[in-house]
Amino acid sequence: MTNGAGMWCQRFSLLPGRRYTGAMKLLRVTLCGIALASLPALCLAQWQWIDKDGRRVFSDQSPPADIPAKNILKQPGGNKGKAGSISITPAEPASAPADAAKPVAAVPKLSGKDKELEEKKKLAEAAEADKKKAQEEEIAKVRAENCDRAKRSKVTLDSGVRVSQTNAKGEREIMDDAQRAAEVKRLERVIASDCKPA
Repeated sequence: MTNGAGMWCQRFSLLPGRRYTGAMKLLRVTLCGIALASLPALCLAQWQWIDKDGRRVFSDQSPPADIPAKNILKQPGGNKGKAGSISITPAEPASAPADAAKPVAAVPKLSGKDKELEEKKKLAEAAEADKKKAQEEEIAKVRAENCDRAKRSKVTLDSGVRVSQTNAKGEREIMDDAQRAAEVKRLERVIASDCKPA
């Protein structure tokens, strides 16, 4: 064995003039077992990263502060850095940006808009526009009827013909000149508001 724990176990077993009892053999086996069992844990406590020159670095200490997190390939405890899939050799340091860009290109680009939601929004806007157009057409129709009635009534009043109207009691009354003048003014206001083009 070439590691320190193995050499210690060999030296301990080769001491001259020693007689080993069962307890000492058990102690030797236990100590050698503990030393050998701790070696894989020491080997796993390794850091791997890509330095600024594009070389892969292995160490038992954390990388310097100027190494970005994406260049850390392995951390103690088996955790890999963000760029754990990057494989760089000193002969090809320029390929790192191209390799790093490949996983990003595989991710589908999101537009931030839901197509179904956009369709529902368009349908709602179209329905609202249709409803508004129908209301405007109804208002225009009522105004046209009001305009027509007001013009006909004004022509009748302007002709000088005696006009009668029904009062609140349901009785028929003939309009005098003051009532006729007031009705003409009212009709002129209706014509001014309802007969102008929309």
